[in-house]
Amino acid sequence: MAALNEKIVIVGAGCFGVSAAYHLLRRGFTDVTILDRASSLPAPDAASNDMNRIVRSAYSDIFYTKLAREAITAWKDREEWADTYHECGVVVLGFSGNESYADGAYENDKAFGANLKPLSGGDAIRAAFPPHVPTASFDEQSGYLNSDSGWANAGQGLALMISKVIALGAKVLTGKNVSDVVRDNGRTTGVRCQDGTVYDASLLVIATGSWTPSAFPELTPSYTAGLSTGQCVAMIQLTDYEVELYKDCPVVLDFSSGFYVFPPTDKGVIKAALHVAGYTHTNGSGISTPRTVTTDPKRGLFIPKSDLQQLRKHLRGVYPGLADKPFSATRLCWYNDTPDGNWMIGRVPGDSSLVVATGDSGHAYKFLPVIGRLVADVIQEKMEPSIAAKFAIERQYTEVDDSRRGMLVTELDLDQLCTLEDLVAT
Repeated sequence: MAALNEKIVIVGAGCFGVSAAYHLLRRGFTDVTILDRASSLPAPDAASNDMNRIVRSAYSDIFYTKLAREAITAWKDREEWADTYHECGVVVLGFSGNESYADGAYENDKAFGANLKPLSGGDAIRAAFPPHVPTASFDEQSGYLNSDSGWANAGQGLALMISKVIALGAKVLTGKNVSDVVRDNGRTTGVRCQDGTVYDASLLVIATGSWTPSAFPELTPSYTAGLSTGQCVAMIQLTDYEVELYKDCPVVLDFSSGFYVFPPTDKGVIKAALHVAGYTHTNGSGISTPRTVTTDPKRGLFIPKSDLQQLRKHLRGVYPGLADKPFSATRLCWYNDTPDGNWMIGRVPGDSSLVVATGDSGHAYKFLPVIGRLVADVIQEKMEPSIAAKFAIERQYTEVDDSRRGMLVTELDLDQLCTLEDLVAT
């Protein structure tokens, strides 16, 4: 078990890394340093730095339902999180009556006493929206409304958490691109950065998200470091009239297609996205590496043209009046996926001084207030055996991610990326 005065270095100032630092400091650890490659925080291309993320307890796995309910309780504390969390409700679609992901999510939400309303058929689903909002018919669809869910301003929440760990005494250093893990007789003793600086550590936590496989390829032989995948996102700038029209809508999340769409932000932007298998970017290396606005300032935000059309198609199935509006921007949001959708939080086999905390699989951000508790439990050897097995980095994968079942990862074709002209509907 780690002593409270041990020197802990965390690589990565995203959701996992910053939350881990927060919980370690709250438990009395006194020497915590966070290193991040970005020159400013939150990192401009981090998955956890975004205008919004869904905050939902709709999971077919009851572990995540329970943890999400705890996170939502934390998000509601305005003294801690200001107006980061917006509880507009989430309409969950994709019921099949045949043990679908949405069916299981409903039963778990119900078991924890969430404020639910079953929605069967078009009339019921349309009634979950304000009456003046022009929606699709939703014919032959069903789902439910969870009024105890909504969305969080992801960039704001992460910035607040960073300020909390600094106030608690953590050292947060930017512009520190880690190049090597330093070892002595097989035991991790620190990291070396590209600028030549070395940071000694009694315990090193790698929380580098989608950059993990490419930043630390030497770890891959001992366990699966996850797969970096890009997910397609597009934004629409609304007029003032449209903002008033759509501002009180719930989040819509359709597990049958992976499509989801938010109500407008305070800047009048609606974001739509696809929770699917996504794209890899191996560039012939065999290791998928994020392709972002940082790595390619000119085209790093563009998504494939085909996905623009998919987004319009699904948007027409929710808000037909918006489906032909120009997209104001797009983004490839990079995740670190695991085959079963469970995170990787644990010590690297054979090296007790090295902890990995990653594998967000596109659903970690909502847990920002509480996810670091799991990392702290690993470090203090307090994690329950069943949970440790769930997140063990060397676990055998016997299940698939049910929230994205049946979808295949595709290699990103740079010749098929959209242009600014493609953002205008035809």
